Amino acid sequence: MNRLFSLLAAATVIAQPALAAPRCTAPVEQAMFEVAALKSELMVLAVGCQRGEPYNAFVTRYRPSLVEVDKNLTAYFRRAHGARGQTEADRFGTDLANALSTHASSLGGDFCARNSAIFAEVMALPNAADLANFAAGKALIPASLTTCLPPPAAPTRPHQRAAAVHVSAPQRR
Repeated sequence: MNRLFSLLAAATVIAQPALAAPRCTAPVEQAMFEVAALKSELMVLAVGCQRGEPYNAFVTRYRPSLVEVDKNLTAYFRRAHGARGQTEADRFGTDLANALSTHASSLGGDFCARNSAIFAEVMALPNAADLANFAAGKALIPASLTTCLPPPAAPTRPHQRAAAVHVSAPQRR
């Protein structure tokens, strides 16, 4: 029975929709936002569908990866926003959860039935290294949220005068 369940979960993973178009130029940053969206989606399912036990199992299994994602998100927002970095990271997390929760509410009573299988799917992954690709296949980042910012423009410098190079002509003997 467990094997059948695992095969069904694996088939669901294979039948994932095509990966969403990346919003970040750096694949590691894109993966970070994808996993954050997956974690938030599972949290919405846990709260809205009384699925706390599967959510806790997910967090326990993937704790090192999830801690790393949270740390990298905070660092990303600090790089992007300086002193406001932590505030912006918190705002992103809140906006993400709110957008996913609003989407869940729009599905009404069908949300839990349609989406609870994701717990089995994510737990059927062979290891944590597959988490980012799985999350990307779910395309959970709401279009309304800004994830990666464009890289900062290179600072412009006043034109520097080229240094004169003195070349002496060969002397005749």
